Amino acid sequence: MPRTTTAVLILLFTLAGAGCATRASEPGTLDDAALAAYAAKPFDKRASMGQTVELGRNHGLPLVAEFPCADVCPQYTVRIIHYRLPEGADCAGVGGVEKTVAVPVAIAVLPRTFCVPKALVESGSYYTR
Repeated sequence: MPRTTTAVLILLFTLAGAGCATRASEPGTLDDAALAAYAAKPFDKRASMGQTVELGRNHGLPLVAEFPCADVCPQYTVRIIHYRLPEGADCAGVGGVEKTVAVPVAIAVLPRTFCVPKALVESGSYYTR
């Protein structure tokens, strides 16, 4: 009987550890300082082009970094850090700031409006070429 108890305990600890590893890899909460530090870092245009990365939450809102590219890639890959708002949410109402940026599309760029964190507005670091 003791071997069964030991085996069960080992199995439970293994499963508990696996659950912690999964949670640790999920995006978490970013305060304004951590967000500014991320935005200040350079990014690899080739590795990032076409990706959307879930960064976590900032002021309770889901935050992503998009890396669109078109025409001449990866040279024209840009990074746009913005909130992913729930359907019908107002950017100003949730504490963000609407900014329109040039997004590469085919052989041109088109203006697109994003809801960006206030912490990145003054520095302009929500949009990096």
